Amino acid sequence: MNVDTELYHDLQNYTGMTGLFSIIIVILSIIFVWFVLQEVKWETFFRFPRSPKARLFQVIVAIIMGHLLAKFILEYWGYTVLLKSFVE
Repeated sequence: MNVDTELYHDLQNYTGMTGLFSIIIVILSIIFVWFVLQEVKWETFFRFPRSPKARLFQVIVAIIMGHLLAKFILEYWGYTVLLKSFVE
């Protein structure tokens, strides 16, 4: 029973750490994309680029693009983890 309990706790810790890692990657990706989007000349798209509607649009675009970037990073990380078992 002790081995089963230890295995369960190890699996629980691994799952928790994976979730925390994923959340951090998503948040950092959104922040990164937000800073990259600050270089876009929003005057070409909006009459008032500092208006609340324009800012809301920028936030939504940052969330969408940041999520896509994070998804790519996390999938790539998952593939590299799978490759470790292939090499061993």
